[in-house]
Parts: sequence; structure tokens; C-alpha cells
Amino acid sequence: MGCQAIHAATLRGVEATHVTVEVALSSGLPSITIVGMPSTAVLESRNRIRCAIAQCGFEVPRMGVTVNLAPSDVKKAGTGLDLPMAIAILAASGQIPTAGLDGCLFVGELGLGGAVSEVRGAIAYALLARDLGLSLAGATRLVRGAGGAGALREPLAIDNISWLKRGVASLSGAGAIGPEPSGAASAGLDFADVVDQETAKRALVIAACGGHGALMCGPPGSGKTMLAKRMPTILPSLSEAEMFEPMLVHSVCGLPIDDIRAGRRPFRAPHHSVTRAGLVGGGSPITPGEASLAHRGVLFLDELPEFSPSVLQALRQPMEDGEIRLVRADGVCTFPSVFQLIAAANPCPCGHAGDRGHVCRCTPAQIARYQSRVGGALMDRIDVFVDVARPAAASVIKGGEGLSSQTMAHQVSVGRDFGSWRRARGSGGMPGSVESCDLSPKAQSLLELMAERLSLGGRAIARTARVARTIADLAERERVDTDDVAEACAFRSRYALGDESSGGA
Repeated sequence: MGCQAIHAATLRGVEATHVTVEVALSSGLPSITIVGMPSTAVLESRNRIRCAIAQCGFEVPRMGVTVNLAPSDVKKAGTGLDLPMAIAILAASGQIPTAGLDGCLFVGELGLGGAVSEVRGAIAYALLARDLGLSLAGATRLVRGAGGAGALREPLAIDNISWLKRGVASLSGAGAIGPEPSGAASAGLDFADVVDQETAKRALVIAACGGHGALMCGPPGSGKTMLAKRMPTILPSLSEAEMFEPMLVHSVCGLPIDDIRAGRRPFRAPHHSVTRAGLVGGGSPITPGEASLAHRGVLFLDELPEFSPSVLQALRQPMEDGEIRLVRADGVCTFPSVFQLIAAANPCPCGHAGDRGHVCRCTPAQIARYQSRVGGALMDRIDVFVDVARPAAASVIKGGEGLSSQTMAHQVSVGRDFGSWRRARGSGGMPGSVESCDLSPKAQSLLELMAERLSLGGRAIARTARVARTIADLAERERVDTDDVAEACAFRSRYALGDESSGGA
């Protein structure tokens, strides 16, 4: 009897922080005291630990039990500390052998019957265990295909703390885990189901090839949501290296990661009532938001003007930097946030501005107020704007087919491969600059003319040039010509919602 220290961890953002669980027994009234900045969930574990120890045939020490969670200046949250605290108490009271305990990182939530449940953040805990040279032990299920995580050892499965009766001397990790083969990227959706929207499909091919943000504007029922939901079907599958960060974020949030393991890119479509913390992350404890859950995938914002303006403006920095930094009094959390923004909007509050066969009864002031909710700063960061008109009734009723996902995916693949080959050859100018896009003299003159006509700022000019570069890559041209610039400017000129029908609003 005496003291015992066990390796454990707690989540902070998308990272696991090492925690040492120290237990000391002392004379006095039987009690369990937990110190070291525990959260409410951690304090509640005292009753779960008592019941679990008793139900598994061990004895609850009839002494004063003090549990210290070090370092004491870090807030401890979650229920993953249940298992290490129970093991430390049993080891300190001499009921289980201590050999091998110092080589494991224990994580798990206890049930009243002693069952050990899985906790969120499996990959984060496995990474910490690897960095510390420990074996991960608990009910945590480590997934395959961890890619950039390197070789992670299979965690020891502990279904019940009575498992420790068999002895802990055999605690050790299994062999390294290799990646599973990627599955198909399609989940049954196909662009062929969307008819009479070939211009919108062309815009999405350009967006998918160059990773550009896109905004579709049109009346209700024109197919904007159908188009957006099929966007992942034309994007290339996640590579092994790209899988890791999305799996880490989803694991920390307690969400399934099977689709990501199969190579499918995340698709997130939050409701327009989402809060700022829900979109970019936050809360207590701090957790990732939708913008991070869409990492390496698509973030779809339907009914864009219905979102809170302050929530939308929070996306500006992630779209530029590819990460979200949340600064709090106790430190900074950084979440990965490299996503492709696809948005949809009605041209006016009633949705029928410019819709043939329907009368829009919105006033110019109402239309202007509705459109201004998005904000010019965010609109300036969207590269492709396209009008989505209502499809012809005959095409819908007869069930005609449009351009398929397979054909569009092939176009995207060709454009990306050509772009990779071109960049490998090297080009002048800073990456992402107008100079690096390799415009011909005539194309450069046309871009200057259109920039003046559309009153484009510096960022918008650079983004338009990059869209033209993507169009040239799709056509496998080394230099951007006037046709590429003209098409890029045509998609850029739709930069006001309901441009054709707002009457200058």
C-alpha cells in the first residue's frame, strides 16, 4: 500500500494531453478525493469507480484515497480518466500487480458493473501513446489507415477492469497497423440525375479541379442542393496522407470515420441556424466546428443569406489560412480547416427574382437587404458564381440524363494531373500570384480590361486569374489564353446575388 502513478490523457481541441494519475492512500475516513483541476464529469467518476471496483470482485479501500491529476494547472475534462484512476487505486492498494503498468497509457470510461466503454478521440490518444513510447490500453478502438500518424500499435482491449485479475505483466502493444485499401468515393449519388444544369456542372468541374469556392444562385427547386450534394463524387479520393487529419477531427468529435477510411471526402451541410462556435469551433471543452469537420472535403452552406452575418464572417480567416486558431485565457487551440466552400442562395427573399413564370413581389430595398447579409468580404473570397435556372418541365418529366459524375470526375482528374505536371516543371512568380498563372499577353490585357469593368480588387483579380489557370489546365494548355480569362470573368461577373433581376439593388 502507498502511492501509485498511472499514465493517462485528456483531450484539448484535437490533441491529447498527457496526464499522470497519482493515487495516495492515507488513514482516515473512507473517501475518494480528486484534485488537479477536474471537471464535473471527472468528479462524478468517484461513484462510478466505487461501484465498478466492487462489482468486479475487488475491494474499495477503507482508507482516505487522494487522486491527483498532474499537471495541476491544466483543466481535465471527459470520462476517459475513469479507467486509469480505478487501476491506480487497485495498484496502490496492492490488489493487482504493478509490473507493466508504467508502459501503458490507459483511457476508458467505467460503467457501474465494471465495463470499460470507448471514449471519443481514439486517434489522438494513440498518437500521444506513440510519442511517449507507451502502449494504448482501454476500450478505445484504433482505426486503420492512419496515414500521416506513422506506425501506431494496436491498443490493448480491456472490456472490464476484472481483466486485470489475469495479471498485467503481459501488457504490450501489438504490431504496427497498415492502411486498408481505399473504397469507392461515390455513395450512390450521380450528377446524371440533375438535368438541364450543364452550365452549373461546368462551374463545379472548374471548382473541383482548382479547389475554388462556388456560389449557386437560383429559384427554389432549381437543383442547387442536388448539385452540391454530388460534389464529393467528382473529387479525387483521399490519399493515405490526407486521411489522417479528417479522421483525427472526426474521432475527437465522436463521429464515425468509416467513410473517411474508405477515401471519401467529408461533406458537411450545417443548418443556417448554426452558431459561431458550431461553425468554427469553441465551447467548453473546446471542440472543432463544422469548418474543421469539412477538412479536406466540402462545406456546403445552403440558403447562404439566412446565416447570421457574424457567423459567416468567421469563415474568412479559415478560407485564407487553412486553419482555425481559437485563443482562450488558458491557451490556444488550432484546428485544421482546409475545405472547399460550396454555397447556394435564392436571389431574393421570395426566391423568384428573375424566375420566368413567377412574379417577384420583393421591393428593391428588401432585395438589397437580403443580399447584403452575406457581406462583401466573404463574397470576395468566392471564385465561381453561377446562375441556376429552373429546369425545363419536359426534361424533368421525361427523366432525361445530364453529364454524369464519372465523366465530370475524369475531367477533374485530367485537369489536376496536368496542373501537377505543370507545377513540377516550375513557373515564375510566387505561388498563387497572377504571375504564376502564366497568362499570355492578350489574356493579361483582357484581364486588366475586365478587372476595370467589374471593379475587382487585388484579391479578386488574383482569384480570377487562378480560375482562368484552372480552366486552362482542364484544356491541358500550358499558357492561359483569352478564352480562359473570358470564361473565368463570366463566372466572376455573377458576383451579386440576383444580378439580372435586382434592378440595381
